[in-house]
Amino acid sequence: MAEIMKIRNISKNFGGIAAVKDLSFDIYEGETLGFIGPNGAGKSTVVNLLSGYLDTDAGSIEMNGMDITKMKPYQRAHLGLSRTYQIPRPFPELTALTSVATSAICGKKRYNQSFEDSLVEATHYLEFVGLFSKRSILARDLTFYELRMLELARALATTPRLLFIDEVMAGLNPGEAKDAIRMIERAKNDFGITIFWIEHVMAVLMEAADRIVAINHGEKLAEGTPEEVVNNEAVIEAYLGRGWKTYA
Repeated sequence: MAEIMKIRNISKNFGGIAAVKDLSFDIYEGETLGFIGPNGAGKSTVVNLLSGYLDTDAGSIEMNGMDITKMKPYQRAHLGLSRTYQIPRPFPELTALTSVATSAICGKKRYNQSFEDSLVEATHYLEFVGLFSKRSILARDLTFYELRMLELARALATTPRLLFIDEVMAGLNPGEAKDAIRMIERAKNDFGITIFWIEHVMAVLMEAADRIVAINHGEKLAEGTPEEVVNNEAVIEAYLGRGWKTYA
């Protein structure tokens, strides 16, 4: 498989403290790559570096064969990179429909698209995530699960090739979590998207991920199939614990 993103030796320091240290890995076209590690491991910092929210102190990031290390987030979005957030970040005073339309007009190759066309397009993504009936509801009035789905709809509306999913299971009950998993898998298949999935619920990644990268203290601990990673002694010691199968 061809790499959609190549990460080479990236590092990030905050006040002399290394949050990410000389980290390298690839994301392959069409795969679901799981990304795990304990709290404070540097996962969010890595995502912020890859999405352009933070600048790297060292190293390089390529997407589709292009060096994007110094590109701004909107430039990366135009290349087909999108993300959701662990804590949903809606436009609280906008309706669900206008929220998704705003994302649609900011996606890749949308420079001349009218807002009216974006509204029409937004209805498709709201239908996809099951929120069409809530299209006129303000984002601030949606339930937490609905906000999760709105986040997904907004991300899909940018027509990404690579989508970062950030701990979508957090705060969901078991039924909602199952629905969210099915929705993400369906989005991957229907839209041909590559998924980079940050998640604490290992049972989810054991089922959904093709590969997993594990980090701790900003450094790579392991990389491989889900089975290889969860049986890696360093990952067990730093993150999973000896009894992880009893609560995963």
